[in-house]
Amino acid sequence: MFCSKCGTHITDGATFCSACGQATSAVAPARTASAPLAPGLPPAYAAPTPAAAFTPSLPSPYAGFWLRVVAHLIDDVLLGIGIGILVLLGVGMVGVESIRTMFANMNGENPEIPAAMISAILFVSLASILLAWIYNAAMESSRHQGTLGKMALGLTVTDLGGRPIGFGLASGRYFAKIITGLIPLGIGYAMAGFTEKKQALHDMIASCLVLRKT
Repeated sequence: MFCSKCGTHITDGATFCSACGQATSAVAPARTASAPLAPGLPPAYAAPTPAAAFTPSLPSPYAGFWLRVVAHLIDDVLLGIGIGILVLLGVGMVGVESIRTMFANMNGENPEIPAAMISAILFVSLASILLAWIYNAAMESSRHQGTLGKMALGLTVTDLGGRPIGFGLASGRYFAKIITGLIPLGIGYAMAGFTEKKQALHDMIASCLVLRKT
């Protein structure tokens, strides 16, 4: 390289001519992103750092205890209406006048309950059990994956893999509630509030989960 002013040979990398002091056209190589910063360099020239990874805190997919309690109460009201209809059917089978007569005859001298009334009580009891079973098992194994109460709160019943369950498994879950109900102080149901996957005892027995829709 030669000086543009006096023609003197200039050593490569020199910024000024050694003869006349003319500035050369050499340009200092640009600092790469990986080059270390000089001490005291203003923050504006600092190399950008990768943004810290941010993982949002998502809500638990499992339905908590109180959500399930509210859903259960809704279902109880609906089942109560259905059972009331069954009672009216039972009364219709026996007849209002027959029932009055039966109660009139049940005095101190004849405390026996007439066979017709026993039949009506058995009919209502068995029909109520069947109604509750079919309602829960059919709804939970349907495409809705939950009873009307659960649907109202956006809850679904699945297996442990999050898949829909069939009528047989839904039936097993329903009848497992008998065992849950035998635990004193409702602890079997309260387990849905403190177990890892918010499972009540009957959920564990049937290997099921109650999830919230996302």
